[in-house]
Amino acid sequence: MAITDWPEGERPREKLLQRGASALSDAELLAIFLRTGVKGKSAVDLAREMLAQFGSLTRLFAARSKEFCAVHGMGKAKFVQLQAVQEMARRALREEMQSGDALNSPGAVRDYLQLLLRGREQEVFMVIFLDAQHRVIASEELFHGTLAQTSVYPREVVKRALHHNAAAAIFAHNHPSGAAEPSQSDRLLTEALKQALALVEVRVLDHFIVAGAGCLSFAEKGIL
Repeated sequence: MAITDWPEGERPREKLLQRGASALSDAELLAIFLRTGVKGKSAVDLAREMLAQFGSLTRLFAARSKEFCAVHGMGKAKFVQLQAVQEMARRALREEMQSGDALNSPGAVRDYLQLLLRGREQEVFMVIFLDAQHRVIASEELFHGTLAQTSVYPREVVKRALHHNAAAAIFAHNHPSGAAEPSQSDRLLTEALKQALALVEVRVLDHFIVAGAGCLSFAEKGIL
């Protein structure tokens, strides 16, 4: 059955307008993005199949062009649109972070980091640099590694902090394995970076680990 034949209150677009985007399922939201289905399948049917194939929205968003375009009905134009949507969301969250005290808007920081780091195939270590009022100056991906580990050099982190004249910093990295719990090496690295940055009077406010749909905060866990 075509979506146009559904009861009006159940059609994804009308449902969004009436009840808000949060009322829609992942498949319904994806269907709105797809706009149309393929022969014999509505946009919602196609969206459900894609989510089943990739396993989640996170993995769908992280799919490479070749993998995405291999889905019947998808192509480079739709892949480009998806990348543009994700980048707009990242920039909007970055603007929200930069508009005020990062510690007073932890949700924006967490959402930004999750959107930026989840689904990445290799480990990425990044730093958000802040001024004395905890306003975001810059965010940088400083180190990239393999699925297992990445090499982080305190000297380089200190150099970038001095470059930005930062007064504070927030660390973040992802665990491609999907486990958000910090390892012993994560704890040792955080302590080494804290000591190095303390020498130039830069405070470490938090360290986030992004893994799958989770995002662990060292500060909230009391292990910073």
